[in-house]
Amino acid sequence: MRTLKKGYRGLWLVADLNEDLLFWTVALAVALGAGSLIGSML
Repeated sequence: MRTLKKGYRGLWLVADLNEDLLFWTVALAVALGAGSLIGSML
């Protein structure tokens, strides 16, 4: 039972990490897109 709980906790940790990774990837893509857009307008 204890190992099952530990497994669940590990799963949640991975899910959190993936969410952060997804957020940063999207944020970076948006920043790059905005930067190139502003660059092409100048």
